[in-house]
Amino acid sequence: MATVQPKSGEPSSFGDDSLLSHPLFGGGLPPLAEQHLSAAGLHYSSDGLAEYHLNEAQKRAPNHFAVLIGFYRYYFYKGRLQEAVAISKICMAKAAREKNFATDWRAVETGDAAFGDYDDVIARFFMFCLKGYAYLHLRLGDMVEGRAALEKLIQLDATDKINARLLFDILERQHEYDEADDE
Repeated sequence: MATVQPKSGEPSSFGDDSLLSHPLFGGGLPPLAEQHLSAAGLHYSSDGLAEYHLNEAQKRAPNHFAVLIGFYRYYFYKGRLQEAVAISKICMAKAAREKNFATDWRAVETGDAAFGDYDDVIARFFMFCLKGYAYLHLRLGDMVEGRAALEKLIQLDATDKINARLLFDILERQHEYDEADDE
């Protein structure tokens, strides 16, 4: 996962070039860690080699957002959903500490951050992590935890900018289907 850089003199697609220096976009990532993340992507099909590079990136940039995102994506796309859940928890806790709100997502309140504002990068990251956490639990068959996380998302983001309502609606339809099937 390399940092996204606009061409010289070209504005970034984020509208604000300062965002590119944000850790979520790879800012502050040591060059050797960035090289290992790139190598992990190149060697994605070779589990041992990809994981070696992810671990080396982690050694060089412990708990950097870009490294955590690399691990999450690797585990998610490899179908290692329990490990992806663990990373999503780490990411949510890291975002919560940065925003100075509860590290337990259940205790987070709407006034803790500007969750519906795309300009609050860390709050938005927290929301996407919680959405991933909800989705993973649904995929793993833990409907209670998945539903609770989706309900929290809908509470935090009343305008549903991250489309949590879509997952919730799918869950509701599945529940109705299951009930009709039981009759």
